[in-house]
Amino acid sequence: MYLISNITISKKSSVCSVLMLLLIQVCLTAQTNVLKNTFTEVFKEFPRQEKDLRKWDSPVIADLDQDGHLDLLINDHGYAVQVQWNNNGKFTKPYDIIMGDLHGISVGDFDKDGNLEIIMSRGGGSGSNARNSKIFRVTKDRNFIELGDFKEPLAMMRGRTVAFIDGDNDGDLDLLNFAFPDATKKVESENYIYENNGKGQLILHSTLPAIKMNGQKTLVTDFNGDNNFDIILYGNGPLKAYSGNGDLSFEDVSNKLFPEKIEDVTAIAEIDFDNDGDFDLFITRGNEFAIGETFFDKESKTLGFFTKRGAFQLEDLEVGDVLNLENFQSQWPNNDTYFIGEASYDYEFEGETHSGKNIRLVNSDALGFPDNADYSEKKGWYIGYVGNRKWRIAGFLWAPATGVVHGVENYPEGKHPEGFNDILLENTGKRFKNVTKEFGLSNKEHTMAVSVADFDNNGFQDLLVVKRGDLIHANASIIYLNSKDSGFKKLEKHNVISPELGAIGMAVETFDYNQDGKVDVVLGNERGKWHLFKNELSAAKDNNYITVEVGNSKTEKASALGALVEIESCGNHQIQRVGSTGASYSLSHNNFVNFGLSKCKTIKVKVTWTNGETENKTISTVNKKIKIGI
Repeated sequence: MYLISNITISKKSSVCSVLMLLLIQVCLTAQTNVLKNTFTEVFKEFPRQEKDLRKWDSPVIADLDQDGHLDLLINDHGYAVQVQWNNNGKFTKPYDIIMGDLHGISVGDFDKDGNLEIIMSRGGGSGSNARNSKIFRVTKDRNFIELGDFKEPLAMMRGRTVAFIDGDNDGDLDLLNFAFPDATKKVESENYIYENNGKGQLILHSTLPAIKMNGQKTLVTDFNGDNNFDIILYGNGPLKAYSGNGDLSFEDVSNKLFPEKIEDVTAIAEIDFDNDGDFDLFITRGNEFAIGETFFDKESKTLGFFTKRGAFQLEDLEVGDVLNLENFQSQWPNNDTYFIGEASYDYEFEGETHSGKNIRLVNSDALGFPDNADYSEKKGWYIGYVGNRKWRIAGFLWAPATGVVHGVENYPEGKHPEGFNDILLENTGKRFKNVTKEFGLSNKEHTMAVSVADFDNNGFQDLLVVKRGDLIHANASIIYLNSKDSGFKKLEKHNVISPELGAIGMAVETFDYNQDGKVDVVLGNERGKWHLFKNELSAAKDNNYITVEVGNSKTEKASALGALVEIESCGNHQIQRVGSTGASYSLSHNNFVNFGLSKCKTIKVKVTWTNGETENKTISTVNKKIKIGI
């Protein structure tokens, strides 16, 4: 008897039998390798609300209680900002910090009291309820203390973007505080820049030029390598770039910096993809759904639709006696206004109505449809059975509304605008150069978000891109692995997927939640659920890594946020910035910076704080966490 792996072969076995068994073994091995070469969704260690909720921007990463483990701030738009504490790789259930309409979030110790503060930008009720941002102090025993207004309160606004940055290079944190422009202010700018006076106050210093509509999405970077923070604004019209002068003043250099006019931008992340010591840019591009846009899958008989800003009516749907609706959503005040049948009686929901609603209607309970209904007089959803196996869905909804209908026999093919190419811009020192095609990143999708990380620990940063999706299919992200010489290659069957129907691609962040040296993924799509994916790529396990925990500088205690971390490993030079993400309105405070090393075992680390202080270390033991600073 012979044992080959787990297969037993006797001496009497025929050659064909042996070959067949060996073939089975090869297939099993291949299947095992495929399963290992993936991300695995984590449930037990990541309790969540089992509700489909609207989202706002990427989750924010920070070690809020400073216990050595990165916590999560998640924003379910219009519902609450919540924290999920990280207990040594296992998250607690979401805990409410503040309820209501919240937007951008930033974390930093702006008053240097040793505790981190969270600033949260509050929405303004579409202009009817302007408010200023809220600040909470987080203690090391996990208490949240709401701070009062400054002597001169932060501006009242339709809040959108907040970011703690050291804009004048003095080691403490200033504030970017940008609003969706109020039409009544006309040309007056609401892109406020606040200076930290070193005495616990943020004082209005200046503004950036006014923007239109949703143009306050922000990337803080250093595109010219002068160690002053620069700002890129996007979201409406072409990209705008402002070069920082190191004194909280900025100069518009858009025309000098970009190789072309770049529009339809949904997210930007800085990435030194070629490891040449400067920050390049990766830009996702796409359109939101158009009013009345529908998607239909004939095989699964699934219809998805999007509408907003007025009256709508779907073509009558042939479904049969029972109508099954999934993840129907529209925000207040129409989130629970459903009128059923000819009588237009109110559909009564049990429990809360903020999240997505799954509804089952029997035709005998929904007979008919109101004649000449004035939807604008009595706003909401109208649903009725109109005979011959057909149902009618119509209404008047001002806020964006989506839904999925099951069992639809047929529906006209919708028209969908073609997607855009995402863009990779290489930093050449003076201008950016479009190198998208050269590095294999053309995709023609509508993409909404991006995060940068070295997923396979080969020493070159990779990309994770979130697609908008189509409402009626699971939404698989795109992962591009950076192979240096041959550009970026798609990682197939990676399992980073948002399975819920009716969700729209929106938010992603990457971090090593369990401190195993492999960067993981947290994903939260609009109108969907939160997901945590553990990195189990075999390449990441085989390669070496180092995690640099950056503290404050030793001499002047400059903030770790914004510090530049550089490593040299066997001739490979890498850089990353503490806190930098692809978020549109927020800024994380992840001071645990992960670097893949491939097979290298000796590295040099340099940290440069925003005030110019530096610290160097040579490390000969890899696959560990080291701390630099205090």
